[in-house]
Amino acid sequence: MTDTTAVRVTAPGSPAATARLLAEAAHSVDAPDLVLAVSRNGIRTVHTGGSAEPGPVPRELMAYELGSASKPYAGLLLARLVAQGRVRYADRAADLLAPGFPVHPAVRRITLRHLLTHTSGLPGLPADFYPQAVPRWSTDPYGGYPADRVVRAFLRARPRHLPGTRWHYSNFAVSVLGHTLAAATGTPWEVLLHQQVLAPLGLDATRVRPGPEGAEAVGHRRDGTPVPALDTGGFTAAGAVRATPLDLLTFLEAHLAARPGGPDPRDPTLDAALTDVSRPLLRRGLRHAHTHTLTWFHHPSPYGPVLFHAGATLGQQAFLGFRPDSGLAVAATATRRVHRADTFVAAAYGLLTETP
Repeated sequence: MTDTTAVRVTAPGSPAATARLLAEAAHSVDAPDLVLAVSRNGIRTVHTGGSAEPGPVPRELMAYELGSASKPYAGLLLARLVAQGRVRYADRAADLLAPGFPVHPAVRRITLRHLLTHTSGLPGLPADFYPQAVPRWSTDPYGGYPADRVVRAFLRARPRHLPGTRWHYSNFAVSVLGHTLAAATGTPWEVLLHQQVLAPLGLDATRVRPGPEGAEAVGHRRDGTPVPALDTGGFTAAGAVRATPLDLLTFLEAHLAARPGGPDPRDPTLDAALTDVSRPLLRRGLRHAHTHTLTWFHHPSPYGPVLFHAGATLGQQAFLGFRPDSGLAVAATATRRVHRADTFVAAAYGLLTETP
């Protein structure tokens, strides 16, 4: 139960009803730090709370680990590079990453689109990841598996399924995408992401490495003990983004504002990319009932389709979502490890799908 709360409206005219909805949703979530933030047609309402005493930096200005909610950033980066003509979705990853290197025929057929949409046939993580990760599963499972090992694991992979035939969520695949784009452009992933996504969108409080002490949210285990900042090792593209809730809203608002020939005609590739990642692309799940874009889960709601992605690290959680038909965006963060009875994602998803 949250017991220290604050509501901030960052633009005039935000309805009190939104603040009440946020407070009700927050009441169901138990975490040391919690932020629920909503943007409705650019008018923002932010609810902060938590069982911990607030620190000198307001919770909405702290950077939170996004975990798998980093993937929409990777998707937007790929879409922008495609819009610029620097790569194509159909480019084969192995040809860009290690030209001429002998790989399994199925690996040879894996494209950039397959990697991003979880249809590459690769497992969730490389098989040799687990022996080094298990002994430190609750403290640092990824830090001992650097980029060169991710690349080597991809090049020697033997996929169980042909690319494009099955959907299987894969941190491994999206991480390979990151290394492939870095190789294709001759630019480190962190620099590429900043140049192509973060800087153009004005995301000054978003990064892939821990920032100054006191500016980073601290994750917690279920028993309330703190955990160290996440080191993603070679899996940067799949889960390393850290951002403030306000920057998360800016990121989502950019998707809501995107349109052909968008607000900045000097740079049409960004609007083309934002439009591309929001377009339904494939179906998955039982009877193919679920729709997916290049990078977002895509569900129906009474108020139009919703696009969203959640993520979790060793001690933090994040949720990002938007509803294009009604200009609604929801960003949520919490500093508590996910567990079976967790209500965080359900509360954030409810704000996105049930709010008129």
